[in-house]
Amino acid sequence: MRYAQTPADVWLPVPADEIDGLPDSGESGLNYRFWDGGPEFPADPADCAFYVVPYMKGSEIAVRPLAAMTSLRAVQTMSAGIDHVTPGIGLLPPGVSLCNAKGVHEASTAELTIALILASLRGIPGFVRGQDAEEWRAGFYPALADKSVLIVGYGAIGAAIDDRLAPFECARVVRVARSARTTERGPVHALAELPALLPEADVVVLSTPLTPETRHLADAGFLARMKEGALLVNVARGPVVDTAALLKEVEAGRIAAALDVTDPEPLPQGHPLWHAPGVLISPHVGGSTSAFMPRAKRLIAGQLRRFAAGEELANVLLTTG
Repeated sequence: MRYAQTPADVWLPVPADEIDGLPDSGESGLNYRFWDGGPEFPADPADCAFYVVPYMKGSEIAVRPLAAMTSLRAVQTMSAGIDHVTPGIGLLPPGVSLCNAKGVHEASTAELTIALILASLRGIPGFVRGQDAEEWRAGFYPALADKSVLIVGYGAIGAAIDDRLAPFECARVVRVARSARTTERGPVHALAELPALLPEADVVVLSTPLTPETRHLADAGFLARMKEGALLVNVARGPVVDTAALLKEVEAGRIAAALDVTDPEPLPQGHPLWHAPGVLISPHVGGSTSAFMPRAKRLIAGQLRRFAAGEELANVLLTTG
């Protein structure tokens, strides 16, 4: 899909004067409008040609202006996943490109994945509670070294996790994606092979997008195939895991879990996951670091330079028909 150079509104979740490298408004014909999900729209949505979705504001806000954006030609999310926007795809006119934020979140999400694995294995939550109680909780704890790690979902984030596992002397890292392929790090197995791979893994990392095929991928059968004492790490989306099935496994003490995402989310007060044994929860902060904004601004500027020049956009996941 190529884009003509015509006057057009661009809705940004960051003020335009805070983004270096944007095309000059006068030369490009792009009119920059700031909207971060507030109750009032910054201009008539019908004039918007390029919509950068507010970050971490939920599906209701992301989709709210779409039906009125009759001149829209591109939607750019600030997240790797697009599940918060997909409910509004049917509202879009034909020919709209939907782009994700590949290149923005890999470093931060991979860092948190390693942190969750190490914290869970080495008992860090217990040490924090021990410090609060002034208790010296010495002992032997599992190491990541010599463990077998299974990465389920080997896109850009899965590959970044793999890169950061390299120095930890894991016994092996096994990679799974929708279809088999070969990478510099080694082979990637097809999703159909997952049932045979699960029983061998000490750590199972979920980094898949949320799609109809991956919703409740980690269901009762998946979890039952995991090795006794294994750790499940979810940095994907909450509904990739069947929460009820996970609760049964962790309450029985058979496996442990480290979750940056949950279902429901945010996790409400009183939910049994909060105090389930062997469960470590972080509040969906995989991409929420100091590394986010510089990368997000570079992506926005690069995409709008392409848009203004009539060039192909990057990270196009689908185009409406």
